[in-house]
Amino acid sequence: MTDTTPDTHSSDEAPAARSGHERTWRRYVAIGDSFTEGMSDPDPRQDDAYLGWADRLAVDLAQVADGAGHGFEYANLAIRGKLLADVVGPQLDAALAMQPNLVSMVGGGNDIMRPNVDLDDVADQLEAAVVRLKDAGADVMLATMVNPTGSKIMARLRPRISWHIANLWGIAQRHDCYVLDVWGMRALRDMRMWGADRLHLSPEGHRRVAQQAAWTLGLPTEGDWLDLLPPLEPKPARQRLAENAEWSKEYFGPWIERRLRGTSSGDGREAKRPHPMPIDPSVAAELFRRA
Repeated sequence: MTDTTPDTHSSDEAPAARSGHERTWRRYVAIGDSFTEGMSDPDPRQDDAYLGWADRLAVDLAQVADGAGHGFEYANLAIRGKLLADVVGPQLDAALAMQPNLVSMVGGGNDIMRPNVDLDDVADQLEAAVVRLKDAGADVMLATMVNPTGSKIMARLRPRISWHIANLWGIAQRHDCYVLDVWGMRALRDMRMWGADRLHLSPEGHRRVAQQAAWTLGLPTEGDWLDLLPPLEPKPARQRLAENAEWSKEYFGPWIERRLRGTSSGDGREAKRPHPMPIDPSVAAELFRRA
């Protein structure tokens, strides 16, 4: 890995370095929903299991800790479909019991998709959770949502997403949190960065978000994560219609059905990494090369 920063940033130094803050984190816990669980970044070791940006970031954190002569442990409590109340409730309680010194907390996206949800109440829940984490001595990383300009369906939520992000930046400023700025990653507006369901990142999308997270924390990074992909040739209208019909049948229809039934894709699921466990950086790096 090389310590480089893309020209799209205003400084050659990552945020932690610019602030003079240098930390070697030794226990990282990730809480959240499907974004942090890692869908759609398949884990080659197990069916219906995922890696994701948080797993990839954990490997980078483990490498830094190993280089400083420290051990490192990582837990991921995120579960697909969970609302913010689950993230700042049971997940947060479990995370605090693990006594981490770094927590990424990404939630509220599923709430925002419900038109009657009070976005200021969402912000109040997030801020109260941040206060609990900071009082316990943990550094906190929040995350914005992606800019949904590439999706006609999600683009309708852009005003609500913008409202939520404005609240989130205010929380981060008041409590000295790191912010994983996914909104500003223009490369993610390319549908090739997304999985077949058009809702969760592809392996390449997760890789790039992990690098943005590493940069946010002041870790060494690979310098291509903000680069745009070469443009694609336009698809014929008939092909686009066929692909949209297949997507509606395979993904959108079942999502609507779950909403009508009041169920979630995460019902009955357990966290993929419920306890802090050591990471061997060399073994983990090989896993991502195979993924």
